[in-house]
Amino acid sequence: MRKSIERYLQASDYATISFASAEDFLTNSTVGNAIGLVLDIHLGGISGIELRRRLLDAGSALPVVFITAYDDESTRTEALALGCIDYLKKPFDAARLITALQRVTEPDRPSKR
Repeated sequence: MRKSIERYLQASDYATISFASAEDFLTNSTVGNAIGLVLDIHLGGISGIELRRRLLDAGSALPVVFITAYDDESTRTEALALGCIDYLKKPFDAARLITALQRVTEPDRPSKR
């Protein structure tokens, strides 16, 4: 799934870097120029929710689109409370991912939602 999303975003003219885990992301110094994260909630090791908490605690306001295959009300509520810009349940319409990212990259563009 990670590679598919990465290829789709690249084909949609987004520069991407993907990571196999939250730990890999946290130890990478090239993410400083990121405009947003597409973050799976259920990762091995640190969860996507926990990564978002750590980033917020560190003062990062980096926008996040959460994705998950295991949707439940409590997880959705927690993700939304952490300020995600969208919450997508797998499988999701790829165009919705682009729409979410456009809200970050083109904030003055009228939404079609």
